[in-house]
Amino acid sequence: MKKIILITGANGMLAKDLANQLEEEYTIRFLTRKVSKDNEFLWDLKNNYIDPKALIGVHNIIHLAGSSVAEKRWTEKRKHDILSSRVASAQLILDTLKKNQLTINAFISASAIGYYGTNNTDTIFNEESPKGIDFLSNVCDKWEQVAHAFQSKQIAKRIAIVRIGIILAKDGGALQKITKPISFGFGSGIGTGKQYMPWIHIQDLSGIFKYILSNEQVNGIFNAVSPEDITNIEFTKKIAKFIKRRIILPNIPKFMIQVLFGEMGTILLNGNRISSKKITDIGFKFNFKSLDDALKNLLLTKI
Repeated sequence: MKKIILITGANGMLAKDLANQLEEEYTIRFLTRKVSKDNEFLWDLKNNYIDPKALIGVHNIIHLAGSSVAEKRWTEKRKHDILSSRVASAQLILDTLKKNQLTINAFISASAIGYYGTNNTDTIFNEESPKGIDFLSNVCDKWEQVAHAFQSKQIAKRIAIVRIGIILAKDGGALQKITKPISFGFGSGIGTGKQYMPWIHIQDLSGIFKYILSNEQVNGIFNAVSPEDITNIEFTKKIAKFIKRRIILPNIPKFMIQVLFGEMGTILLNGNRISSKKITDIGFKFNFKSLDDALKNLLLTKI
């Protein structure tokens, strides 16, 4: 009998890709705000509600829910949405399990490399590095604290936290946003262009979640970024090369990014070097170690 996996963030590209990787070995359920399929169950964060049938017999929960940090300007309302969609949603799952006296084998939560803050240094951050002091690092910290509570309150036998970099995928996400202006001849670096862009191919990211899920001795925090360090301008030029376009415009200056995006612009202007050594040390193997390999798959391979 297949083990039951409950995944949040049902409409996100990561949840869909991960479900595709898991469906042969596991029974997949989703928590969603709009139920349309037999394996989808309602949850309502505003009313603190989860359909209790979603949790019956569940072995493991993978928490991927969270409003996009790069979709809208960070108004106070947007900041609240970014925080609550991650933290309050995890707390709701924890409280509902506790209320119904249910326990699970593993709670595996997404987090983000934003945990380390925006520094623009050559420091290589690993899982032991301290958290930053900005908005996103505080969001990640609170997000992770709830994940740890699943174990400290003995609701989950083990927990794992995956700090995710920039996800590259065929449809949607960062790659599409970066590629589109380049294809029209408007591509350019951002700010100095020297900020690092820790990225990961969506197949490798799903693979990391699957690897952690499948290996019951694995727990703790793991960075999910490719082993390759690359700067914003290098990233931009590589995409231009793959789609046979030239980068002719100067970098977009910092002040313009700040005017256009406000505080959200910090995630465009800044970026750190992040180590993925911990996940590879426990046996995970990346399929896309270099940006060249990833772009060849995502931009040159037919869907």
